[in-house]
Amino acid sequence: MDLNCFSHDYAEARGKFLEICGQRGLAVESHLHPLPGRDNEQLALDAAFSGRPDAANLLVLSSGCHGIEGFCGSAVQIDRLRDQAWAERCERDDLAVLYLHALNPYGFSWWRRVNEDNVDLNRNFLDFDQPLADNPDYRAVAPWLLQPGPLNNLRLLGYALRHGKMSLQAAISRGQHSDPHGLFFAGTRPTWSNTTLRGILREHGQRCRRIAWIDVHTGLGPHGVGELIYKGYQRPEDIARARRWWGQEVTNSAEGNSSSAKLNGTLDHLVMGECAQAEYNGLTLEYGTLPGRKVLSALREEQWLQNHPDSAAPVRQRIKRRLRDAFYPQQQGWKKQVLEQAREVLDQALAGLASPLT
Repeated sequence: MDLNCFSHDYAEARGKFLEICGQRGLAVESHLHPLPGRDNEQLALDAAFSGRPDAANLLVLSSGCHGIEGFCGSAVQIDRLRDQAWAERCERDDLAVLYLHALNPYGFSWWRRVNEDNVDLNRNFLDFDQPLADNPDYRAVAPWLLQPGPLNNLRLLGYALRHGKMSLQAAISRGQHSDPHGLFFAGTRPTWSNTTLRGILREHGQRCRRIAWIDVHTGLGPHGVGELIYKGYQRPEDIARARRWWGQEVTNSAEGNSSSAKLNGTLDHLVMGECAQAEYNGLTLEYGTLPGRKVLSALREEQWLQNHPDSAAPVRQRIKRRLRDAFYPQQQGWKKQVLEQAREVLDQALAGLASPLT
């Protein structure tokens, strides 16, 4: 198994993606971001399309919704694009494939989970013409979150003991609109990535009859295990279809059996809104990295760093490295597990898209 599909930085990942798309003869639409990357490189959401524009079935594989998690998702995309057997299996008249590289290129390049406005993109797909949901639970714990230290760690532990671990996770991660300098900020308007992705879907997603979407993430669950988190309509028939395609191990935050809390403003809401004509089968493929407390600690420290831009260079480097390790482990074994599981999940998606429409 070739682990060269993994990269050391955003520019390398993008270069590998564009190179293999060129070798495959795939047309790439590069939606250029208005800001530069960490090394002054050009940032873009790159969309590569293969197949017939009027195909009944559309498979979407996306990376980098949460910036720094893009190292994993990009590697999955490059691994599949380099595989001739995969390319041949995708050559069907009824199938088109859309590869979306780096939904949040700014966070990918700058080693942030959020975007240029400190917005968590996967909480930003909301109807901003409606009143924004309040999250008083977040406000209750925010002072402890944003000042890392032993005493505040104990306060968070006390909250978890009183209300339950998942209640604390939901309070923190559900999404909040009250503090633009806090964690899991959902924004007060659509982000650049949101509007760009909406335009891509209007071009490529409104003629098909069925969509399967695999969005690759990291940070939750056991080390190296790819959890299959259902994303889509919360109707029994849709959830049952997902489990027919990908197995009974498919989890669902709404059912309370996922490592993820129930979230607001996730990507599936955009897809279902823009592509209402299509049967939608969505998965978050979530790879575990470190224990949850260590991942949260890395996020808290990195947000503190963002709020204290004059921090010394050694402090910045240490915190950024911890964040990278929390979302992009460097062990070869972890990387092999990522690719092996992604290959299986994507093969199952192809098989599902060959089944009769329900």
